[in-house]
Amino acid sequence: MTKKLSFDKPLYVLAPLAGFTDLPFRSVVKKFGADLTVSEMISSNALAYGSEKTLKMLERSPNEDPYSIQIAGSEKEIVRRAVEFLNTQENIDIIDLNSGCPVPKVVGNGAGSALLKDLSKFAEIIETIKMTSNKPMTSVKIRLGFEEKNHVEIAKVVEQSGADFIAVHGRTRAGKFKAEVDYDAIAEIKQTVSIPVIANGDIDSFEKAQWVLEHTKADGVMIGRGAVGAPWIFHQLKSGSADIDLAIRHSIILEHYDKMVEFYGPRGVPMFRKHVHTYSKGYEGASSLRDSVNHINDPEQFREVLDTFFGESAMVVR
Repeated sequence: MTKKLSFDKPLYVLAPLAGFTDLPFRSVVKKFGADLTVSEMISSNALAYGSEKTLKMLERSPNEDPYSIQIAGSEKEIVRRAVEFLNTQENIDIIDLNSGCPVPKVVGNGAGSALLKDLSKFAEIIETIKMTSNKPMTSVKIRLGFEEKNHVEIAKVVEQSGADFIAVHGRTRAGKFKAEVDYDAIAEIKQTVSIPVIANGDIDSFEKAQWVLEHTKADGVMIGRGAVGAPWIFHQLKSGSADIDLAIRHSIILEHYDKMVEFYGPRGVPMFRKHVHTYSKGYEGASSLRDSVNHINDPEQFREVLDTFFGESAMVVR
């Protein structure tokens, strides 16, 4: 069953993050508190030409309701064909246009944040998605500008082109991921447009999320890198408490591991090693754990090591 998003209370959204926000990770954050999950960014070209790898990326967990697919593209006709393909796929509630990605490979193809350089073309692409899509909602992820900030102008274009809501990363493309996030600019967008606004950028703790919501008056927060190694941030936000029991961390980590093996098969074991590195930060004995899992390929043995390390006797040193 699909459903339309409600903005009656602050929305907690998992941002798309290449290499991290795959189906197993999304299903875990959804179970433990996220209101909305978004696929990893998918090329419109790949959708228009129907590659098998892309079909795998479209899959959603049964608990991902509602579910958003994020697409990137710069050619109206290719975007239209991509959306027509998505129209044939069930269990997608939102098509999200990426106009924030700063990666040179994406920008070089005129997609991602490069769309912010030509606002009339940007508008045409949003309108194409809106007119072609049979999904309940259309959304857009933006930055504050390409080289310079023109965030209010960009946000107005998004609204006038028919998007149902907007997610704002509080940096320009030139700022990549290092410049200071301008939460005042996100607040300006919220004051300017009538569609819901989701704030994004450097939200890496329960306290920071609460502050951003208060400061920007946004309708929700989108968390990406802040959830890697700490997906329990969504549990904290939903429960309204910064406290997070080690037992909950333990259950989230094991759930994530089990979903990885279930989705990827034996390949999920070596793929989970990067997550062990982030999950174990701040735990006593983290470096020896990382060394040991680098040599384990057996799924059951790997799980036992995780279970023991993150179990009742686990100690966080910071």
